[in-house]
Amino acid sequence: MALDRFGRDIHYLRISLTDRCNLRCIYCMPEDMKFRPRVELMQDAELLTLMRLFTALGFHKFRLTGGEPTVRANIVEVVRGIAQTPGVRSLSMTTNGVLLKQLARPLKAAGLQRVNVSIDSLDPEKFKRLTRWGSLEDVWDGLLEAERVGLRPLKLNAVVVRGYNEADVVDLAALTRDHPWQMRFIEMMPFGEVAGFQQAQVVTEHEMRERIEAALGPLESVNGGQLDGEARLFRLRAGQGDVGFISSVSEPFCASCTRARLTADGKLRMCLLREYEVDLLTPLRAGASQDELKGLIEQAVYRKPWGHGLAQNVIPMNRVMSEIGG
Repeated sequence: MALDRFGRDIHYLRISLTDRCNLRCIYCMPEDMKFRPRVELMQDAELLTLMRLFTALGFHKFRLTGGEPTVRANIVEVVRGIAQTPGVRSLSMTTNGVLLKQLARPLKAAGLQRVNVSIDSLDPEKFKRLTRWGSLEDVWDGLLEAERVGLRPLKLNAVVVRGYNEADVVDLAALTRDHPWQMRFIEMMPFGEVAGFQQAQVVTEHEMRERIEAALGPLESVNGGQLDGEARLFRLRAGQGDVGFISSVSEPFCASCTRARLTADGKLRMCLLREYEVDLLTPLRAGASQDELKGLIEQAVYRKPWGHGLAQNVIPMNRVMSEIGG
């Protein structure tokens, strides 16, 4: 068991498989984003070595992120290797869904259990504007294929950006009337060189809920208001699925956080919105022993901060979102 200084059991690791992406979402990265040379990123064998260290320390829940994880070379074999690592109980992926139509079945066969699919609008023109390069049809086809092959329960993520898609929360929430999906709305968080834009365009959970209830009727609390991961869940009357809100800005959930993040270049980051990181890849390549690497992980876990510093205007500037992993 890996405990931090506040006694929290840190057992959930989000692994960025690549900093690259096949979209350029306006809230995530600039259109002319420059990516790291692949030699600077974790190679397959290095990733699996670190996986074994994390499971030995009690980590058992893993989520694969990016950039966009499905653009990583050899992605199906990478998933298979992670899924077969002793100690892995839960393995999921957050994806933009563009390549899921082709990859959902082989990923499921390799051991992936669930996916979260990003979909910020059901309007093709707005979707294109938000993602700069994306096709809503590709994502929708991938989403349906993921459901078909059993990557369930299916969760959909929408980052809500003022001036772009705040009105779209109604149509997206309405999906849960006819589908047993969880539609989750995410408050935009500030990072790096796009932090100014992100702060100016935040739409709060309160505003989203007001829009949804005005159009679709009351949202009834699910699970007595307890968090499902990061999301507070609600349900429309007669709805088959749930509507969730991830409100890191207006209603942070730091006290219950059990997560760490491993960036594609092998840095262990203990809070999405804090710059503190510990380099694992460099000592691994330099021949550090397993005990030495475990010690670095334990040290980082112990130093995990209580929460982010947005209320004090502390904004992480060393990376944009795609370099950390969602």
